[in-house]
This record gives sequence, structure tokens and C-alpha cells, in this order.
Amino acid sequence: MADDAATLRELIERYNDAWNRQDVDAIVALHAPDFVFHNWTANERVEGAAARDHIAGIFANTPSLRFTGRRLYAREGLVVSEWTATAERDGTISEWDGVDIFPIENGLIKRKDVYSSSHAARTGDRAAGAAGRS
Repeated sequence: MADDAATLRELIERYNDAWNRQDVDAIVALHAPDFVFHNWTANERVEGAAARDHIAGIFANTPSLRFTGRRLYAREGLVVSEWTATAERDGTISEWDGVDIFPIENGLIKRKDVYSSSHAARTGDRAAGAAGRS
């Protein structure tokens, strides 16, 4: 698989879809063996095979977690993805923005560096969130 911009854009779109489906197998299949997941905001860093359990733990702790892409910038060997995350806990909806930086080599994701405003999420109750989105 080539690392040209168009191919990488499609790769990250598939990757983001797998995150929204919380499909750990599909996510990990797109990682290089020496993959590094580093969430700088949460001070979480895992490498290689440990990424599978870490990502599964994210989904177990937040089963309602979903992402909406805002912008995607792709060039040879690198993708930057801007997104908004939404999650619900105990009837409260939280929403925050973030950026993922993906170095890619030989068609596989080498790193996922996450920077987000999760520490300052916007919140509201389920009814208010639904009314605001109609």
C-alpha cells in the first residue's frame, strides 16, 4: 500500500470508522507492530501489543464514545485529523475537541499522538443535547 495522500486519507477514514464502531481488531490491524499510542492530554502512552488492551479499556470505560471528524489533512507519510468526541455518562453528555497526528509508513499507522480539550469538556444533559442538535 502506498503512503500517498489519497491512500492515507482513506486509511484514516477506515481507522476512524473502526473507532466509532469500537472494533478493536479492525483498529489494531491498521497499526504497525511497533505502534505507539500517546495521549498527551491524559498522560497515557502504550506501545506495540499493549495498545490493544489500552484501546479496549477506553471502550469498556466509555461505551458511548463517538467521534465526528472536522478536518483531515493528508500528505505523504503523515495525516492530521481534527475531531470532536462525544460521550454520555449518567445522562450527561460531554463533548470535546481534539487532534490526532498519525505518522504512517508502508500503509500502517506508526503512532497516534492525541491532543484534546477533554480536561475542559463541554457538558449538558441528554434532553438539552438532543434539543440543541435538532
